[in-house]
Amino acid sequence: MSIHKQVKIVTTHQLKEMKANGEKIAMLTAYDYSMAKIIDQAGIDIILVGDSASNVMAGNKTTLPITLDHMIWHATSVVKAVKRAFVVVDVPFGSYQGNSSEALRSCIRIMKESGGHAVKMEGGIEIKESVQRVLSAGIPVMGHLGLTPQSIYKFGTYSVRAKEEEEARKLPEDARLLEQLGCFGIVLEKIPADLAKRVAESVEIPIIGIGAGPDVDGQVLVLHDMLGITQDFKPRFLRQYADLNKIMTEAFKNYVSDIKLKSFPNERESY
Repeated sequence: MSIHKQVKIVTTHQLKEMKANGEKIAMLTAYDYSMAKIIDQAGIDIILVGDSASNVMAGNKTTLPITLDHMIWHATSVVKAVKRAFVVVDVPFGSYQGNSSEALRSCIRIMKESGGHAVKMEGGIEIKESVQRVLSAGIPVMGHLGLTPQSIYKFGTYSVRAKEEEEARKLPEDARLLEQLGCFGIVLEKIPADLAKRVAESVEIPIIGIGAGPDVDGQVLVLHDMLGITQDFKPRFLRQYADLNKIMTEAFKNYVSDIKLKSFPNERESY
């Protein structure tokens, strides 16, 4: 029997066991109670309360505007719904970079106020001190390498990362560093598949890909993208599993029509 089917509550230990047994890890974002409850019941292993809430929930063009208070609010809503999945919370831009003391304060707030199970931070050697400080407090940390959306203005583009020799050399080094520091896993975003495979094979912690090919230890997608709610974002790596935009639009139009035609509510729907 697979570890996935045996596990009643997912932990970092079981995630590492899944990698060791060659069992893929399923990860998905969530930002609110209702959706998190459905996702958890479907058997997702990791729920990421992503700073992508800045885009899909608040309508911002980047992840940068979302605040620590916003992330804690979303995470609190998600945690209330979850019974099985491991909940990871993004530490937002400006809450950990360049100041390990602030990083620790931010992550303690996330853990205490939201009840989340772990935090995720973007970067490698650049955030070494922050990662060390947070881990020293007993807070599980997930790394994030490759395309790091919080650094979008530094990159200037959302194109594939680590195609150039220097960056392709640094990324595996950063992955090994994060493992050595004590991170329980790493997200690799939008990098060449062969490089992602090499990274996954070089470390013992789970590597979760998004646009990083099939040879990593698991996959993550943004909820609104994979459900087809988002219509203007269709990157190559995205597999759309439903077209909820179409289904919901038709439902709303039918609701409006029934009200205008005075067919809702009918006698059975009235007291």
